[in-house]
Amino acid sequence: MQRDKQASLKGIFNITVTPFATDGSIDYVALAKSIERVVGLGFDGLLIGGTYGEFPTMSPQERAELFRRSIDCAAGKVAVMLCTAASDPRIALELTQLASALGGYAMVTAPYVSEVQEHHILEYFRLIAPAARNGLIIYNAPGIGITLSASLIEQLSAIDNIVGLKQGELDPTATDRLANRLGGKHKLFCASDLAFLGPIMAGFDGLSSTNSCAFPELILATYRAARSGDASSAIHLHRSWFTFRELARRYGQPQTVKAAMAHRGWGNGLVRSPLLPLTPAQRNEVAEATDAILGRATLSRAV
Repeated sequence: MQRDKQASLKGIFNITVTPFATDGSIDYVALAKSIERVVGLGFDGLLIGGTYGEFPTMSPQERAELFRRSIDCAAGKVAVMLCTAASDPRIALELTQLASALGGYAMVTAPYVSEVQEHHILEYFRLIAPAARNGLIIYNAPGIGITLSASLIEQLSAIDNIVGLKQGELDPTATDRLANRLGGKHKLFCASDLAFLGPIMAGFDGLSSTNSCAFPELILATYRAARSGDASSAIHLHRSWFTFRELARRYGQPQTVKAAMAHRGWGNGLVRSPLLPLTPAQRNEVAEATDAILGRATLSRAV
């Protein structure tokens, strides 16, 4: 039964940024276009409402509606991870139950509260996991201020209904340990397209990518080259967008990705407070980098 739950958890998943309208509401027309774009290109799945989807700025009701609309857009064509993380376990439980009812894979981080300890995290996952009928994915997200150790992840993986891990901590030692201790039993996803070649070569099952919202053809081509064993092409393609990775590290991932999307005619670049959109000068930097990357990348041989 566990393996049946894991069957579609593999390949490249687009971490779909949440588009906002000028009045601050979620722009569901833009969301549908973004999902249709990556599904049409051949991505294996979607990750909706993650940390780079700005879920902490949304109400539970907004997140629930985002889940419903995204599942409708996916139309059963690809697997969908739905981030149900919340420090309040009541919210996490409700969203996890909804995610399961919609046919998605629920995914949760550790509860991001002051002085949380490992035994608190274990009990939190034990509480949430039974609600995930399709299986629960551990999201190790250092960006929330808590990094799960490899030993804690192994303990969490022993909980019934845990089927996978989205690993944001890319320390080589942890990557090697998890790939060899959990590989084949749980589905392992590299959470970052900034440095994913190592985890994929170590035996991870897939990649989740935010930058694929801005460069879907390029990230897909890089992933496929790596998977096919064409290391030369994978390295060439990955290096081709290093300038953008530098900008994303400098200005923030959602803002930079949305600015590049807007430059390509895909959205307006808006984020929600406390994040701020890029300044005109920063947007110009992103636009120049985007044009240079798209001009130099050789995509036809890999897509």
